Amino acid sequence: MTHDARDVALARRLGSPRRKMAELDLLGSILSSMERPPAAADGETRRRAREQAARMKNLQEQEKRQKVEFRKRMEQEVSQFIQATGEPRRRFQPMNKIERSILHDVAEVAGLTSFSFGDDEDSRYVMVFKKEFAPSDEELEAYRRGEEWDPARAEERRRLRELAAQQEEAELERGPAPPGPPNDYKDKYRHLIGSDAAKAAARTMEANKAYGCVPVANKRDTRSIEEAMNEIRAKKRLRQAEDEGGAGGGPGGPCM
Repeated sequence: MTHDARDVALARRLGSPRRKMAELDLLGSILSSMERPPAAADGETRRRAREQAARMKNLQEQEKRQKVEFRKRMEQEVSQFIQATGEPRRRFQPMNKIERSILHDVAEVAGLTSFSFGDDEDSRYVMVFKKEFAPSDEELEAYRRGEEWDPARAEERRRLRELAAQQEEAELERGPAPPGPPNDYKDKYRHLIGSDAAKAAARTMEANKAYGCVPVANKRDTRSIEEAMNEIRAKKRLRQAEDEGGAGGGPGGPCM
């Protein structure tokens, strides 16, 4: 075999340079898409875990510093409140749950009473009371309803409640009142002759203590005494004349 023939055979076995480059590019793509070796992947995971732990530690330390600073500020305000005269209670600005918990603890250590009020988390606030001005249940209910506490108004409501309770107790001691006699003719005759007839009877009847109930027309006499006496005498003479006429005009009497 000549030298040229050997070169041709070798070129056929190795292939063209362009084909070789294409095969190398394909191999590189396959290797790139494959997962990294386990050692390299574990190292990256550990690095990310260390970074996350460092961030969490920084956040915790920052939160701790904020709590310490907030507690110092609340201790100063509570101390000022204790020293203030004429201030039985103090309302603090709305704060989150952690801050409210810190303020409650500061108030308890200082010997004060504290309560939280508000409908939702964003509007809840703490009110601190001095021991000698501890709130009553009625005052607390007013704050829970979102109302301002008015001692004078509360005292008036308390007085009215006591008065109503006393009246109710007195009525219970007296017991039910016995039913009295009817004081109206409508009530007296309603169960016998009905409502309409009772009203008519009440209009046409009057009470008479000596003779009972008689029609008004029969009870009233508009004649004078002289007229009444003359009428009585006339009736008497008429009866006498009738008696005499009956005695003389009967059977067997004289003929005229």
